[in-house]
Amino acid sequence: MADPQKIHPVHDVEAPVHASTAPLVPRGTSKSDGGDPAVGQRYPPFQRTIPVMHSKPPKKRSCCCKCLCWTVCLLLLQLIIIGILVGIIFLAFQPKLPKYSVDKMQITQFNLSSDDSLYAAFDVTITARNPNKKIGIYYEGGSSIHVWYTGRKLCQGALPKFYQGHRNTTVLNVPLTGQTQNASGLLTTLQQQQQETGSIPLTLRVNQPVRIKLGKLKLFKIKFRVRCRLQVDRLSANNAITIRNSSCKFRLRL
Repeated sequence: MADPQKIHPVHDVEAPVHASTAPLVPRGTSKSDGGDPAVGQRYPPFQRTIPVMHSKPPKKRSCCCKCLCWTVCLLLLQLIIIGILVGIIFLAFQPKLPKYSVDKMQITQFNLSSDDSLYAAFDVTITARNPNKKIGIYYEGGSSIHVWYTGRKLCQGALPKFYQGHRNTTVLNVPLTGQTQNASGLLTTLQQQQQETGSIPLTLRVNQPVRIKLGKLKLFKIKFRVRCRLQVDRLSANNAITIRNSSCKFRLRL
């Protein structure tokens, strides 16, 4: 028996292949879990967000900051100029501090009155020395001299006005007078210290306004301050007073 003939389908290789143009899933939908493309969610269209760049405003320096900077610069410039001038003056004139000493003291009055007031009158000899070769000193009015004992002022006076030239030594005799109220306790303390130690500490203070002369130039007014610590043997009227120890310190104040 002959085998049945098998017939196989023959494809036309020359026939054009038509690609499917229909989308598998409709546009704007998504396929559901059940496979139905009609069931889905609609998403908004994608939009690209562009970040906004803000430019920083330019920095502005305030007027106060500028004024402060200018003020500091001017102060520094003034300090530099003053330093240069001081250096030139120092090199040209070679200034030296004046020297002072208390050489002699005489008491013409030192007694306690009936109203418990102590009356004192001193004659003090002060020596002022100007060691400078090119600098003169004008001693102006308005000076003051005070003599103190344990914080209590005994008497006061003033220096005369005069001019002290180069390398000059001037001896001044200065009268001092004073009145101290409620001084019975002060006088008792003074007498006890004199008996126990044999000396009495006094402090003499001088405040003197002066003008410095550099060559032919007369400078502005400044103040000399002198403090002298003294040790005297006694404080009694019409007796010779011996100054056992004397040391003076000088300060300059603009």
